[in-house]
Amino acid sequence: MPPRLGIAALLGIATIFGSNHVAARLAIDHGASVAAAVAVRSAFTAAFLFALLKATRTPITFTPKALAVGSLVALQSFCLYSAVARLQVALALLVFNIYPMLFMLLSATTGKEKLRPVSLFAMPLALVGLALVLDVRPSGWSERWSELGPGVAYAVTAGVSFALVMYLNTHWLKGLDGRVRTLYMMSVTAVLVMAGGAAAGALALPHDAAGWLGLALLTLLYGTAITSLFVVLPRLGGGAASTVALNFEPIAVLVIAWIVLGQRVNGTQLLGAFVVVGAIAWLSAAKR
Repeated sequence: MPPRLGIAALLGIATIFGSNHVAARLAIDHGASVAAAVAVRSAFTAAFLFALLKATRTPITFTPKALAVGSLVALQSFCLYSAVARLQVALALLVFNIYPMLFMLLSATTGKEKLRPVSLFAMPLALVGLALVLDVRPSGWSERWSELGPGVAYAVTAGVSFALVMYLNTHWLKGLDGRVRTLYMMSVTAVLVMAGGAAAGALALPHDAAGWLGLALLTLLYGTAITSLFVVLPRLGGGAASTVALNFEPIAVLVIAWIVLGQRVNGTQLLGAFVVVGAIAWLSAAKR
């Protein structure tokens, strides 16, 4: 895939992902549980992909590796929606979007790609941006952390999990059709989260029309975005560097969440958002 077309595709995917998370917050605010949102989204995506693969007579090749990656997707999905439920959507997404940086570090550690000296400046700069986003100040650290801590912990766990998912998709499952990969990952996610939610009695559905609309939209948007991502990603040269375009997601969410949910951020947090995205873009540009 030509680099410019690939970047444009990833920007579109990032915007769809962001819209999905705003829809998730809408559904959760109107009665849906995190487990129910993840289970419904994953089950419908898996069912759609299965029907699509059958209609196009695409072979569904079995590989245990896809099941292992699916377990990581289940963890990432649950943790990210849990973060979205506890934080402003844009803040949760900005913390989660450490995953391209982690993907680059993992690729460098395993010898798949090389990091340049500029990373010693860009990565700490991204962390400074996150501190601005979270409005962390020494004087009110304990109070601020008690408010944000659980949501941030969920977002960081989601970021680590998704960095592993991206790495394994790029290097383990590159030869497997993107739709088949996504089918396995969504099926495993649906089964694990549904089983865990049922055992904990945490499969609550929305209690009004707005909640059902949010649930329907997050299912449609996520299915479109995740399938597109795993189809496009293996077709990009220098996979780790190209994923920087996905960091447009929190910037898109800043606008979407403001319009749909009325969530606003202050000037310092907005500056931090652009510092985070800019630092990772700088790192990516240096790698290329």
